[in-house]
Amino acid sequence: MRFSFLPIVILMMPILEIAGFIIVGKAIGLWLTLALVLFTSFLGLLILRLGGIGMVRNLQDAGRTGAQPADELVNGAMRVVAGILLIIPGFITDILGLLLLSTTVRRFFWKAFGPRVVVAGSFRQPGQQSGHQAGPQQGDYSGFRNGPGHAGSSKVVDLDEDDFHREEQKDSPWSHKPDDRDLPKP
Repeated sequence: MRFSFLPIVILMMPILEIAGFIIVGKAIGLWLTLALVLFTSFLGLLILRLGGIGMVRNLQDAGRTGAQPADELVNGAMRVVAGILLIIPGFITDILGLLLLSTTVRRFFWKAFGPRVVVAGSFRQPGQQSGHQAGPQQGDYSGFRNGPGHAGSSKVVDLDEDDFHREEQKDSPWSHKPDDRDLPKP
């Protein structure tokens, strides 16, 4: 049976953070400790804001070129985690968050845990092809694939409200139930 240390670490984290507050508070004083906690929280918010915008921009650029955005996604996700760790009050989470901001540490984590990551889909913006035909194609506005053929090659049937109507089927088990006869129909 495999034993996981993660639940123990999660349960011990508040105790370790309180011990960190006491140690740092004795070393630099109460007000500087509180100022440091507030500063790292604001730093985490700033990293989340700028990192999130930067990650979206990098993902869009990778999507336009047809490249797989794995590196941008991983680096952006690790920056978001670093921002969240900095927002959480405590010095241990702050140290972990600051470590995740380092590209060397991010590369180490990606090399260690990257082989365990499974990609479950592909990233493709509507109206774009991958490979040498990257970029929007003329006449391709949908980006949907309807079986074999090019994206956007499906027929579109445009009906007005007068052209389409639906009649109730009398043999349907859902029409005219005895218990809902008196209810108004939508």
